[in-house]
Amino acid sequence: MPRHPHAPTLPALAAAALLSLAAAPAGAAEVALVGLFPGKAVLMVDGQGPFTVAAGEQRDGVRVVAVDGAGAVVEHDGRRERLAVGAAPTRTESVAGARVILAPDARGHYVAAGNVNGTVVRFLVDTGATAVTLSTDVARRAGIDPAQGRPVSVTTANGKVVGRQVRLDRVTFGDITLHQVDAVIQDGLGEVALLGMTFLARTDLRHEGGRLVLIKRY
Repeated sequence: MPRHPHAPTLPALAAAALLSLAAAPAGAAEVALVGLFPGKAVLMVDGQGPFTVAAGEQRDGVRVVAVDGAGAVVEHDGRRERLAVGAAPTRTESVAGARVILAPDARGHYVAAGNVNGTVVRFLVDTGATAVTLSTDVARRAGIDPAQGRPVSVTTANGKVVGRQVRLDRVTFGDITLHQVDAVIQDGLGEVALLGMTFLARTDLRHEGGRLVLIKRY
C-alpha cells in the first residue's frame, strides 16, 4: 500500500536553500528564486546575487518569462521551469546519464519543479512514498481524470484514505524524464506532489556533501 507523510507547507523564504554548491559544469546554471516584486523576480544565479530581473529580461543566462504571486517561470540551459520562492535551487548535469543535484530547503526537504504530462508540478522528494503522489487538483491540471483510476488504500500520518492508482505518460524532474510511471491521486495532498519510489527506484539516489543527487539508470 502507498505510504507517505503529508507534504509540508513551503516556507515563504528558505535561506538555507541558497546553499552555494560546487561550480556547475559549463552550460549548467543553478537558479533560486528568493523574492518577488510586481512583474519582477529576485534571483540567485550560481550563488551570485540577488539580482532583480523583470519579466522578459535576462541576467547571467537566465531569462525571466513570467512572474505572478506564486512564483516565476524562467528559461536557462535550454529548458523552462517554474520556481517558487525559497525552494531549493536546482541544476542539471549530463555526466554518466541525466543527473539532478538538489540542495535542501530550510526544513531539510528536497523540493523542486518537475513536469507531469507537460504540466509544471512542484515535487517533494519522498523515499517513504511508494508511488508518485498527486493531489486531485494537480492531476486534473495535468489532464488526468481521477475517476479513471483504480481505487487503492493509502496510509498517511493521519490514517488510511482512499486514492486512485493511475499511470502517468511522462514525468520529468530536472533533466530526468521517465515514461509510464505508476502514480496515486489523493485528496487533501496540497499543491506539492510527492516524488515517490515509482520514479526514484529508476534512478541512483545518493547524498553527497549535504546535497541529494539523482542519476537516471533506465
